[in-house]
Amino acid sequence: MKHKKRKKGINPSAMRCQYCGGTVVLRSADGIYHENHSHTMLYVCSNYPRCDAYVRTHPGTNIPVGTLANRELRTLRNQAHHYFDQLYLSGLMSKQDAYLWLAGLLQVPLSKAHIGFLGEYYCNEVIAESKKLLERRRKQQPAGFRPCKGGEAS
Repeated sequence: MKHKKRKKGINPSAMRCQYCGGTVVLRSADGIYHENHSHTMLYVCSNYPRCDAYVRTHPGTNIPVGTLANRELRTLRNQAHHYFDQLYLSGLMSKQDAYLWLAGLLQVPLSKAHIGFLGEYYCNEVIAESKKLLERRRKQQPAGFRPCKGGEAS
């Protein structure tokens, strides 16, 4: 007899906040985001705002984009994404190659190479290594050269 594969569902009540141990609830970002025109949903620590850990979901789903993060880690993740995104936005590499580079840096499969899963240490690694690549690229470019937006030729 074959066993049916069960769909993996997210059970927020089984999730715990790694900062305070509180339960996690799925709720609208209203009141957390200043404007929530896109109707973003968040997994939020039940002790919010005392504990400010949360993670947004992929648009239109209940699937989190990463793990819960407090304000400091969210700031670091945003910085890591900024420098990482410059790797392909500058034309240094394609977006696919940038994610392959990230997977190699983190030593994880490509499917797990997401900044939303990173802690402080790896966010700092992504920032530092991205800056190194971008600086090396900057030094190799002729004076006055500026790539077009998105790294594409006009």
